[in-house]
Amino acid sequence: MVTRSIFLNGTVGVGKTTVAARLGEILERELLPHAIIDLDELRRAWPAPMHDRFNHELELANLAAMAANFVRAGVSMFVLAGVIEDPREVPCYRAALGNRPLTVCRITASESVRRARLGDRHRYDPDALAWHLERTVELESILAQQALDDVVVDSSDSSAEVVAQEVLTVVRALGSHHRVGQ
Repeated sequence: MVTRSIFLNGTVGVGKTTVAARLGEILERELLPHAIIDLDELRRAWPAPMHDRFNHELELANLAAMAANFVRAGVSMFVLAGVIEDPREVPCYRAALGNRPLTVCRITASESVRRARLGDRHRYDPDALAWHLERTVELESILAQQALDDVVVDSSDSSAEVVAQEVLTVVRALGSHHRVGQ
């Protein structure tokens, strides 16, 4: 059974990784074979090529290899946590997943919530905190302008469990008739 996969898109500090983990818990309770993949880890290598400062090419190559292995192990659904800044990248992620249906869901949060979350995450690393505080504003602007997402869910005032359930409900409501991002 091939099930629609989900790409949790969003700027830093919105809760993509946490929501992905909660989605995994929900899918496990439903006995749906799935894989949760934090794309940051698939591209974490240094140095990045000059032409690809965020190691996007490495991320996609690693995703394709991992997805094939997961499929052989029986996985039918993927939940990816990462960033898509350009609509031309969506087909690349679909291809890396073996051309599975893919819904791009942008997770948002108010700037004050993002700043608080980032402050907690990077409290012992002032340089990383400064970079992430700048990047969260820059990337939120880029993502809002691109409007490449199939659905947008705000995480500002909700628990990760509630956001995960909302994402899953919306993705399932889109069903097989959905074409955007597919």
